[in-house]
Amino acid sequence: MNQSSSDKRSADILIIGGGLSGTMLAVQLLRQPGQRQILIIEPRAELGRGEAYSAVELGHTLNGNAARMSVDPDNADDLTQWLTEHIAGGGWPESAEQNVPVSELFPPRGLFGVYVQQRLAEARAVGAQYGSTVEHLRAEVVDLQIADDSVHLTLSDGQCLQGAHAVIATGMFPAARTPQRESSGLNAAALDPWDVAAMRQLSPQSTVLIIGSGLTMVDAVVSLEQAGHRGPIEIFSRHGLLPHVRRQPPAWVDFLAEDHGIRSPRQLLREVRRQCAEAIAQDIDWQAPLDTVRAHIGRLWSQATDVQRRQFVRHVRPWWESHHHRSPPLSAALVARLHSEGRLQIHAASFKGLEPDREGAVSIRIRRRGETETRVVRAAALINSSGIEYDWRRVARPLPQQLLARRLVQSGPLALGIAAAVDGAVLSTDGQVSDRLFAMGPPLRGMWWESTAVTDVALQAKALALRLLR
Repeated sequence: MNQSSSDKRSADILIIGGGLSGTMLAVQLLRQPGQRQILIIEPRAELGRGEAYSAVELGHTLNGNAARMSVDPDNADDLTQWLTEHIAGGGWPESAEQNVPVSELFPPRGLFGVYVQQRLAEARAVGAQYGSTVEHLRAEVVDLQIADDSVHLTLSDGQCLQGAHAVIATGMFPAARTPQRESSGLNAAALDPWDVAAMRQLSPQSTVLIIGSGLTMVDAVVSLEQAGHRGPIEIFSRHGLLPHVRRQPPAWVDFLAEDHGIRSPRQLLREVRRQCAEAIAQDIDWQAPLDTVRAHIGRLWSQATDVQRRQFVRHVRPWWESHHHRSPPLSAALVARLHSEGRLQIHAASFKGLEPDREGAVSIRIRRRGETETRVVRAAALINSSGIEYDWRRVARPLPQQLLARRLVQSGPLALGIAAAVDGAVLSTDGQVSDRLFAMGPPLRGMWWESTAVTDVALQAKALALRLLR
């Protein structure tokens, strides 16, 4: 820290990242009585969007309906109410195509970003009455150091900041857009899953390969469709599982609230299967009992041993992802239609690397499940839809690398994100709990397993704001 403290911009709270996590924390801080200065450091031009809600295509929708996606932890109907007013005022006329009540609508992710921004604007007005301010600095944090009484940040534009507390709210690192320390060259050769303009440059009848079969793949298929692509799509993922479509099941008894004896992944899986079978026998959607599990995942994950967590990740995770992280109905219908037409094929196979190819084409080496030999597959284009990179040791961004190098953070359980105390206080490599540096949202994936959904982030933002103000 060569620059003297007097030369640095100061704030009470420094928020690193201005996507959903950082913005929701700012909203909660602004709503609390008292005067404070908040700085949000975010390289994007707009707050509240991040990776997830910067999408501009109407076809890229939330994977949860409005009733599930409120950013207000005290009002589950907040998004439904906002959409009702927005649609009545002439916004989003395409909503009529879904032909469902407002609470069951799946809004475009770009529109959800507008909703988040409006809630921030309203919180600014409340904060102004208390004398609180929030300012957006458009830059990237490239280094962080902790002193006895403050946190010091270095930004990509050369600015230096200091604050009483700093919060790591960096959100998700999509594999398709995140530089890797040990890169296979996949991203350099692949199209961005959300870049419709680039896909319009493809021959409409060309073959496209997609690595990964989760929700990012669904977005990639939507992007191809909107770009006018009408050729074959070949999808490769380790287990060959597609996301189930999200439906609106009826209420089901919260069986985990009634039985705290269920602790291990094996016990959970056995009971979930039993509950789903019982629902099906009653002619009730199996998604009903599965949806009750969501509220207990944090407790179950945090009390599990590392051996049990590894068992879950190794044996259960693919099915958990495909059954729980479901596709919005319109997108799922598109994938199902292309599959029934024979244009879209899903293969259980592992990606083993790129192969040299002549200009204008791409070749990859894959190994099909159950086989020992690899084979080469060739197409006009490739899309990396392999999801999110949670292992900070692999993320080639300045801040994660500096935090690890300075031993200010340690990897979370199973190398998922970073470790922290229950209140979000970050743990250093030597196990010290920081009283200056905190984290929330996706960086805490290893602590709670599910730490990315809107409701998770909203609850964490409220709790962390109260903790910071104590």
